[in-house]
Amino acid sequence: MPYVSTRGQRLPSSPIRKLVPFAEAAKARGTKVYHLNIGQPDIPTPPSALQAVRDADISVLAYSHSAGNESYRRKLAEYYATFGVEIDHHNVLVTAGASEAIQFTIMSCLDPEDEIIVPEPFYANYNGFALAGNVNVVPVTAVIEDGFALPPIPDFEDLITPRTRAILICNPSNPTGYLYTRHELEQLRDLCLKHNLFLMVDEVYREFVYGQEHTSVLALEGLEMNAIVFDSISKRYSACGARIGCVVTRNQQVYDTIMKFAQARLSPPTLAQILAEATLDVGPEYLEEAIAEYANRRELLVARLRAMDGVVCPEPGGAFYLFARFPVDDTENFCRWLLESFEHEGATLMMAPGEGFYSTAGLGRQAARLAYVLNEADINAAMDVLQAALLAYPGRTPTRVPQEMKSELAPEAFELGD
Repeated sequence: MPYVSTRGQRLPSSPIRKLVPFAEAAKARGTKVYHLNIGQPDIPTPPSALQAVRDADISVLAYSHSAGNESYRRKLAEYYATFGVEIDHHNVLVTAGASEAIQFTIMSCLDPEDEIIVPEPFYANYNGFALAGNVNVVPVTAVIEDGFALPPIPDFEDLITPRTRAILICNPSNPTGYLYTRHELEQLRDLCLKHNLFLMVDEVYREFVYGQEHTSVLALEGLEMNAIVFDSISKRYSACGARIGCVVTRNQQVYDTIMKFAQARLSPPTLAQILAEATLDVGPEYLEEAIAEYANRRELLVARLRAMDGVVCPEPGGAFYLFARFPVDDTENFCRWLLESFEHEGATLMMAPGEGFYSTAGLGRQAARLAYVLNEADINAAMDVLQAALLAYPGRTPTRVPQEMKSELAPEAFELGD
């Protein structure tokens, strides 16, 4: 029998989706499953964007330009100008989601066995993208006690070798929600310039920040040839299924190389580009309302988790995720047990086990990512389930909670639907 590739065998399963069969089995038994495992927004896609697709006068659904429709790229350049980034539409290449942007960029900028330094925990698919390109992820560990802030620059510098080509971050972070400060980004800029590295930044969650300000790496002086940004409409406009993202760079050589991969896959989806272009005409109230909604959900979820004995939960500064530590032996076992063996008032919940967001073996076994993409009533109900589950789980273990990560509110302060 023919064998599959070594590359395919090494590719890790998604920690976000690997427990789906157990969730499906729970639903088949009649158990309600609250999905906190995946960043699928429940906020409606802008109706005007959907209508733009319905109204498209198309007799032949043709390929677009390999870089994406020029009209859309021009409007993206105008969008970037609204937060101080001056680029030309020739700096923008439209992709099938940010995932394709990352894959094309890794293959364009790194050779097999080259290295890319990534602060962990990181978006699990970065590992898959790197492995698919035979590139080595070199992790530098951020710690929960610091809220997952940027690790010290000497920790990065200690990892740089002749094969190091890039540093990759997500700002705000998936999975932790950490928002990098301008000072931290400037430190990374100086490091990349010193060692002639690319600074690749996933800015998909740029708009979702709470009480702070996001700095795009494209706005940092001196990084014109080093900075590469990945973006997407998936989360910003609740359009995950459209699969439209982009890569933005002022480095012409990088752009031209990525274009070769873009030409090989012909073009990004034509109908989805029509929807994506229409999102840029949506009024500011759409995002303002979405940000306010996520801010309320964040506040509720953090408070509920901090009120649970033994749970360590930093407050995220952006995105719509948080990464918490739980008083359990292994969160993969715990998350599977939740779906296979536990229910509370007819319900259970699904989280993404933390180990899959690390490259260093053994880290994240007591952690999990939670996405606050459910309404507040469902978040409260899911936390009722989690609180009961932590008391009942046979693999519960003690854990130390830093004082600043404890809630001042008692569990009874939360009522379903408040």
